[in-house]
Amino acid sequence: MDTQFKIEKHNMLNQNFISLLIIVCLSFNAQSAEQIYPSRPIRLILGFAPGGSTDLVARVMAQKMALSFNQQVVVDNRPGANGMIGADIVAKASPDGYTLLLSSIGPMAINASLYKMPYDIDKDFSPVTYTGNVTNLLVIHPGIAANSVKDLISLLKLQPGKFAFGSSGTGGAPHMAIELFKILANVNLTHIPYKGGGPAMTDLVGGQIAGSFSSMPSSIGFVRNGKLKALAVTAPKRSLAAPDIPTMSEAGLPGFVVLDWQGLFTTAKTPALIVKKLNAESIRILSLQEVIDKLSAAGVEIQTSTSEEWGRFVHSEIEKWSKVIKTANIKME
Repeated sequence: MDTQFKIEKHNMLNQNFISLLIIVCLSFNAQSAEQIYPSRPIRLILGFAPGGSTDLVARVMAQKMALSFNQQVVVDNRPGANGMIGADIVAKASPDGYTLLLSSIGPMAINASLYKMPYDIDKDFSPVTYTGNVTNLLVIHPGIAANSVKDLISLLKLQPGKFAFGSSGTGGAPHMAIELFKILANVNLTHIPYKGGGPAMTDLVGGQIAGSFSSMPSSIGFVRNGKLKALAVTAPKRSLAAPDIPTMSEAGLPGFVVLDWQGLFTTAKTPALIVKKLNAESIRILSLQEVIDKLSAAGVEIQTSTSEEWGRFVHSEIEKWSKVIKTANIKME
């Protein structure tokens, strides 16, 4: 009987030892995988078509990352569903740091209050870093009798509902800027959603609509040649590309800030060591003078952060635009 007990105890100890050995090996392998990351190509997904500021940032970062990591970094454009197709791929990828997402305010904040989304922004992603903002301008047709934001607000209040502002489409940052403007200035104007910023700009320059909140790259040329009037920027500080244009707060509408932001994410539960490595490399790349010059020329003002700061910021933006969308009673048809 004692012999049988000793045998069973011995077998149990062996099983415990083997289990412990397996756990140690798995832990060692996991740590090794994190330390040698990356050991194979990385896929950087965008939820937008090629071209545009987010695509430019992705390609600049991919090129520099590939040189530093000595691994191929492939930019994979997956447009559709307001950027949600690309984001969903990353949300459902393996949490190993080999699938990244460069996305913006629409798919990662505004959409949460407009669509039934296939992913949870807070739970399905690991934030990596802020990458930058595209400066937006409040621009109006030169035929509109206003030379400042205060002038424009007075005009809109005198003739409520008469003037139309265009945007690149429902749910984008330019549309949200219009809705926030209506709320904070207490004015009544008509929003016309276009299928892209280009058609909206064509109609604005042609005088079919009165104004728009348009990106700096697409509108500053028309401002400089007198075909549009720029009244303010929507950022909390003036743009380096146009330092003479005041912010909305400086122009008389305190609290008006719309950041058309973009940043880097990966899949939730990606090891912290990998996220930290991606964060450090991204910040290094975005601090290079040649990168700053190239992105600034395209209207992107670089901004970086820790992964924790980036996560908190995105969450605050989800809450901010949820309130605006609810107040403005915006619904997708």
